[in-house]
Amino acid sequence: MEGKAIIFSAPSGAGKTTIVHSLLDRIPSLRFSISATTRLKRPTEIDGRDYYFLSIEDFKSKKESGELLEWEEVYTDTFYGTLRSEVERIWADGNHVIFDVDVKGGKKLKEILGDKAISVFVKVKGEDVLRERLQMRNTESEEVLNERVNKAAEEMREEVHFDKVVLNENLDVAIAEAENIVKSFISN
Repeated sequence: MEGKAIIFSAPSGAGKTTIVHSLLDRIPSLRFSISATTRLKRPTEIDGRDYYFLSIEDFKSKKESGELLEWEEVYTDTFYGTLRSEVERIWADGNHVIFDVDVKGGKKLKEILGDKAISVFVKVKGEDVLRERLQMRNTESEEVLNERVNKAAEEMREEVHFDKVVLNENLDVAIAEAENIVKSFISN
């Protein structure tokens, strides 16, 4: 079995991480690609499980040495990227890799991985829903929250660049739809 790549992208707050974690529980051959980031670790996060937390210098060094499959400066001095070694390790173990990445990263990964990948955009009804979900997290200052909502408004227009779109209005329905998309893709 040759490994495939499933790319989930969405504006912040659309629920892609919840959907991805549900898929990992439901589809045994999926393995999560842990992204690298320079952002600060949240209290509940664990290095090497949620992200690889790197200094800006370490991240730039990996970028320059070609260790990153893709990378993006999502916010000023806040980088996210996919370690090439992470994807190769998952495929070498005979599994499929699933990504939970921002919209730009999702588009780049699809471009790089081509037919080995399917890209799925998770969306919500509108900005108000995103703002409400991000406020419920209670993890960002008002300034960061506004920055995320403004960025999300731009990202919502990017859904046309993805292979599939899942509307996350009802989480159970969205998870079931995502599961059908992924199972169909990896069985072909």
